[in-house]
Amino acid sequence: MFVSDNLAVNENGNLTIGGVDTVTLAKKYGTPLYVMDEDMIRRDCRIFQESIDRYYDGKGLVCYASKAFCCKEIYRVMQSMEMGIDIVSGGEMYTAFKAGYDLANACFHGNNKTPEELTMALDLHVGRIVVDNIYEMDLLNKLACEKNVIAPILLRIKPGVDAHTHNFIRTGQIDSKFGFALETGEAYEAVQKALSYPHLELRGLHCHIGSQILETSGFEAAAEIMMTFIKKLKDELGFVTKDLNLGGGFGVCYTEDDDPPSYDAYMKAVAKVINAFCNTHHIDRPFILIEPGRSIAAPAGITLYTVGGKKVIPNIRTYVSIDGGMCDNPRYILYQSAYDALVANKAAQPKTERVTLAGKCCESGDLIGENMPIQTCEVGDIIAVCATGAYNYSMASNYNRLQKPAVVFVKGGEERIAVTRETLEDLLRNDV
Repeated sequence: MFVSDNLAVNENGNLTIGGVDTVTLAKKYGTPLYVMDEDMIRRDCRIFQESIDRYYDGKGLVCYASKAFCCKEIYRVMQSMEMGIDIVSGGEMYTAFKAGYDLANACFHGNNKTPEELTMALDLHVGRIVVDNIYEMDLLNKLACEKNVIAPILLRIKPGVDAHTHNFIRTGQIDSKFGFALETGEAYEAVQKALSYPHLELRGLHCHIGSQILETSGFEAAAEIMMTFIKKLKDELGFVTKDLNLGGGFGVCYTEDDDPPSYDAYMKAVAKVINAFCNTHHIDRPFILIEPGRSIAAPAGITLYTVGGKKVIPNIRTYVSIDGGMCDNPRYILYQSAYDALVANKAAQPKTERVTLAGKCCESGDLIGENMPIQTCEVGDIIAVCATGAYNYSMASNYNRLQKPAVVFVKGGEERIAVTRETLEDLLRNDV
C-alpha cells in the first residue's frame, strides 16, 4: 500500500510514520513539515554496515552522503551508529563538527574546494580528502606544507560507466565536471603526480557513477574497471591502493513503479567482483568505502502540507494547492521526479481522483507532481508526500521569501524537533 514500510494507518484512519500520527504532527508543528523516521534511518545504516561484514569480511566503511539531508541531528545519529560521512562543502563540514562528529571518518568531496575549505579540512583532521583536479592537488599540498602536515587523499576517477539515469545526475562518464578520466590517461598521470608530493599521502581511489540507480550491473562494471586500474598502478608504479571508494547512488522506491534491489545486494555484487579479481591477480584487497545518502534518507522522510485550495478545470485537470512547493521540494521542477502522495487524514480511504499538486510560489512550474492518484481532498486536509527525506530539506530555498519548514524526528513512537521553522525575522537576518 505504501512505498515505505514505516508508514501505516491508525485506528483514526490517519497516516502514521514510525508509529506517530502525521495529522497530530501537522497540527502541533504546522505545515509544511518534514518528518524523519530515525528508527528507519538506523535500520538501513545497519543493513549497509552488515553487508560489508557479510560479503567483505568487515573491511570497509559506510559513509552517509550528507548532501542528501544535512543537519546537526543527522550527524549525531551517524556518530552513534559509527558511520562514516561524505561531505561536500565547508558548511557540511562545520555542521558535522558542531554536532560533535569525529571527522576522521569523513570523506571530503567537491570539484571546486576553496582554500578556506581545504584549510578547515586540515585543521579539523578530515580523514580523507577526495582530490578532483590537478589545481586542487597543488593547492592542498601547498596548504599542508604551510601547516607541516600530511594530507590523506583519494583521487576521484571517472570510470566511464553509463549509470542509466537522468543526464543531470550521471557523474561517471568522461564528459563530467568531476574527477580524472581513465580513457585519456589523465587518471594515471594524476596518480604519478600525487605520489610526487611530499605533503600528500595517496591512500587510494574514488569513483561515483550516478544517482537513483535501480540495478547492480553499473556498480559491478565500475568495480571491475577500478580494480583493473589498481592492478595497473601496482604493476607499473609499485603503488598499492589501500582504499577504494565506490561512491553511492543506490536507488529507492519513490512510487510503485520503482523496483530497487535490496540494499545489501549492492555490496554483495561488488564484493564478488573484487574478491574474484584479487584472487585471480594475487593482489591485496583494498579497504572498501561506499556512500549511501538517498537510500538512507529518502524512504525515512515525508513532507506534510495543508490544502489551501482546489481548482477543477473540466476535462483538463484538477489543481490542489498546498502551502509548500518548489521551495521545500525542487526535485519535480528540476528532474520531473515522481512521488507518491495521499491525504493523511483520509489514509484508509481509496484513491479516487487524480490531481496536480501545485505549490504556492509565483511560478507556473511550481508543482510537486501531475496526474497523481490521491484520496478526494478538500481545503484543510493534510497531504503527505512520501519518500522526501533526501534532497528536499537540503535543496530548500527562500524563493518568494518563503520560510523553510521545520524538521521533526520520530523514534520509538515519540517525536522531537530537529530543526526549527524559520521565522520572518530569520529571512531578514543578513539584510543590512
